[in-house]
Amino acid sequence: MEVRAFYWKGDHLLLLDQRKLPEEEIWIELRNHIQVAEAIKSMAVRGAPAIGCVAAYGYLLGIRSGGDPEEVRRTLEKTRPTAYNLFYALSRMERALKEGRDLEEEARSIEEEDYRANLRIGDFGNTLVPEEANVLTHCNTGALATAGWGTALGVIRSAHRSGKRVHVWVDETRPYLQGARLTSWELLKEGIPHTLITDSTAGFLMREGKVDLIVVGADRITARGDVANKIGTYTLSVLAKVHGVPFYVAAPSSTFDLSIRSGDEIPIEERDPEELKLCSGIPIAPRKTPAYHLAFDVTPAENVTAIITERGIIKPVTEENVRRCLS
Repeated sequence: MEVRAFYWKGDHLLLLDQRKLPEEEIWIELRNHIQVAEAIKSMAVRGAPAIGCVAAYGYLLGIRSGGDPEEVRRTLEKTRPTAYNLFYALSRMERALKEGRDLEEEARSIEEEDYRANLRIGDFGNTLVPEEANVLTHCNTGALATAGWGTALGVIRSAHRSGKRVHVWVDETRPYLQGARLTSWELLKEGIPHTLITDSTAGFLMREGKVDLIVVGADRITARGDVANKIGTYTLSVLAKVHGVPFYVAAPSSTFDLSIRSGDEIPIEERDPEELKLCSGIPIAPRKTPAYHLAFDVTPAENVTAIITERGIIKPVTEENVRRCLS
């Protein structure tokens, strides 16, 4: 079944509110760049590729309504500082504006290119999945996080569609539970066998030999192959290394930030600590307890077995191989 996170309707953006899933499938209309920025910041839409696509349409709406191009870009840029697709998409839209090109056509191109890239990632990634495999994935990297199909979840979807016997271990990913709420929802739609686990269960499953490979997405990848992704990814990579489990990252070329080399240079978003003390709006910690809420962590290139892109598989993950693949 086709899953979509958003639709462009010609004069507004229709967005599936991911905060409401899986209990409710509610679509919201966004008619200006302020509304788009709030939707991104509040996690109504999330996933680096989807954020980039939605931001492109937000830029289009802002310019159409007579907004100052610099103000429109700044408003959208401030929403999620780690997700590089956001900056990639806005740079393309800004360049199109300066060159006098059609902004709607450019936004549509960004969306269509991401969808085609995901299909290619799925094809390449499928070659790494055994005929029968227990695959562990983290957070949500499916159609909901992209223009469609998905990155890491797209690899799993492609393997399943090709006839491979795939079972998915789904990490819950607190505090928004994107794995529990969104990945499970997508896998049910697709009819792919899966089991939900707490994030902290993953290491023990590896020790028991119940994980054949790990596939995760990315929010920003540096020139040397360091990967920023949903918090908890670094921990998974260390556990995978200890237990000899292949650790793959699936991401389009638009997620690579070749202007920086090291993961230490990636800005890591720190969200409101109060979010960490709630679960579906219900308090789960004492009101006065302080919290530290990082949205992402960084996995060093040496922990990554391979990076799967629409241009091919980068293995081993080195700066030379990254630049060669993306050149």
